[in-house]
Amino acid sequence: MKAQASRTAQHVALFRALESVRRGPSLFTDPYAAASLGPGYRLVAELARLPRAGAAVEHWIDERWPAGPRASAVVRTRLIDDLVTDALDGGAGQVVLLGAGYDSRAFRLPAARSAAVFEVDHPATQKAKRRLVARRVPAARRRHVRFVPIDLTHGGLDTALQQAGLKPERTVVVWEGVTNYLDADSVHATLTALASVVAAGSRIVFTYMDRRALDGSGTFAGVAEWAGAVRAAGEPFTFGFVPDELPGYLAERGLDLLLDRSAQDAAAQYLHPLGRYEPAAPFYRIVQAAVRSRT
Repeated sequence: MKAQASRTAQHVALFRALESVRRGPSLFTDPYAAASLGPGYRLVAELARLPRAGAAVEHWIDERWPAGPRASAVVRTRLIDDLVTDALDGGAGQVVLLGAGYDSRAFRLPAARSAAVFEVDHPATQKAKRRLVARRVPAARRRHVRFVPIDLTHGGLDTALQQAGLKPERTVVVWEGVTNYLDADSVHATLTALASVVAAGSRIVFTYMDRRALDGSGTFAGVAEWAGAVRAAGEPFTFGFVPDELPGYLAERGLDLLLDRSAQDAAAQYLHPLGRYEPAAPFYRIVQAAVRSRT
């Protein structure tokens, strides 16, 4: 059992903070990302505001981890932002942020502010998040958010969500940056629980690692450096899918695959039109699935 907030969640918050203070074209602005950082990372984010300093920081990160965790994080953020907004505009009335970390979509996405939002996370990480929200977000801007502390490795997600007030209606679920730190049983239990408590037509958006990058059977560059960084943070990669096997896996759990895109492809969609050619991982992937009717 971990007793402190996720260090990899801090890494992602730093990447979002750097994207938010870019002097050139950016994919989004997250006004809460920098506030969630510890003193060292917060200093890095502040220095990045200086002329040319931000580009130098990004370059240093990309050189140190050539598979592109920074760009992968920011393009996945933008892609998921768009998928969440589309789902809410299409009639979903609830958002579940599963393994929320320092995700601020509940407060920064206009569409999410009109929905019921359930933030689900490990109690240690959520404790830090709740302190941040209490300091940075006015009470009137957070009344639509309910915090649900749970350790996903112990199950009980469906019961916890129902007890928190989740209704069996159209919902969009975001499970970002989590599956690769779990095991097969936890991933199965979570997807099964989600499909059982939300209405047909709900969307489940999640990320995963290509298993061939984890077991060495693939020919991906830069995996060792990225895996080493998260291992050093005490949160090693433990799980992945093979993309070709994912449609069948989801179908067995009452889900239809709608989208499965690599971070590299998302970078081509979002960064290249801005003249930004930054490394993003072909083995890190973003998925959207739809919940089937249970009748």
